[in-house]
Amino acid sequence: MSEETTINTAELGEKIVRVLKTIYDPEIPVDIYELGLIYDVFINEEYDAKILMTLTSPNCPVAESLPVEIEEKVKSLDQLKDVEVEITFDPPWTQELMSEEAKLELGLL
Repeated sequence: MSEETTINTAELGEKIVRVLKTIYDPEIPVDIYELGLIYDVFINEEYDAKILMTLTSPNCPVAESLPVEIEEKVKSLDQLKDVEVEITFDPPWTQELMSEEAKLELGLL
């Protein structure tokens, strides 16, 4: 892997995060990234992205639609060939995963 590829995937990762920050949990007025719902973003040399995330609870009302929305919005980045969103509940989401900004927004600080 060349250094140029490394830089590109890092830049691409930042672009993906910017997209994720435009997607909000319908029950909490904070974006899914600041909420701590995104556990990891992987990009391989073929420019396929995989987003590992969780939901605030297993019976979250958007369990069906949120991953699809994320996939569609992230796929809008031209450099990506494919996007896969994987949901996990290990570890389960807790308020501790929220950013300071999100906690402040929700009056938890």
